[in-house]
Amino acid sequence: MPKWCVSLPRPAYQHLERVPIADSWFEVYQAAPGVFAIYEPHQSEETISYLIIGTKQALLFDTGMGIGDLKKVVTALTKLPVAVLNSHTHFDHVGGNWQFDVVYGMDTDFTRLDAKGSKEDAQSEIGSDDICGSLPKGFEPKSYVTKPWKITGYKHDGDNIELGGRSLKVISTPGHTPDAICLFDEGNSLLFTGDTYYPGTIWLNRPETDLPAYGKSLERLLGVLPGVKNVLGAHNFPGASPDVISKLAAAFAEVRSGRVKGTPAPSGKIRYRSGEISFLMRAE
Repeated sequence: MPKWCVSLPRPAYQHLERVPIADSWFEVYQAAPGVFAIYEPHQSEETISYLIIGTKQALLFDTGMGIGDLKKVVTALTKLPVAVLNSHTHFDHVGGNWQFDVVYGMDTDFTRLDAKGSKEDAQSEIGSDDICGSLPKGFEPKSYVTKPWKITGYKHDGDNIELGGRSLKVISTPGHTPDAICLFDEGNSLLFTGDTYYPGTIWLNRPETDLPAYGKSLERLLGVLPGVKNVLGAHNFPGASPDVISKLAAAFAEVRSGRVKGTPAPSGKIRYRSGEISFLMRAE
């Protein structure tokens, strides 16, 4: 059993209402009124996709690894029309995009490139150290790829997505990737942060990572904090106090100033910790 798997299930999930589903690959929780957190606890990324429900339509914010049948789960949760928008287009957030007819993308070259799919990234995440328990019945590891998908329309910074009685504002937050975004549900005081924040070590080590841009994005998020009561990240656990964004910004500034000493991590990376926040970065 992989070491990361031993501590699961995470105790914090006991405080959320679990929604029964027939699929054993996913777990679904009521993260907030009208918000389902679709969690993949059997893979080391512990990715979380969010199904956000309005009165007229629903938005699926990320589609996970593409290992289980996400569309079947979503169809069981809502009969409303569903559109997809990704927090960013790393493979562990777009794996189920191909299953949906309406997929919005950010208007970036990075998004368009990732929409072509990937085999190498997908294959790197299904080794014995990455899987906790059993893969879904019928899943073929050797043929696992991130399937390409069609971008049916583009979204831009400041756009509002109207779901009927619920409006989601797109906030461009590049840094982790060039196309990273957050969603602000002001009416319900929710901030969906993708990989800009989640309750685990924040990965800022990929070739496309832009550290100065990430710092500016955190400054943007500080501007909406007065209207936020719950922060919903894309890995590990769906919920955090809004003050975590202030802690994140302060920790990142401390690391960038050189006041935090890093420790070596595998593959030439450096791990930094400031208080409860940690980052994994490239060695400079």
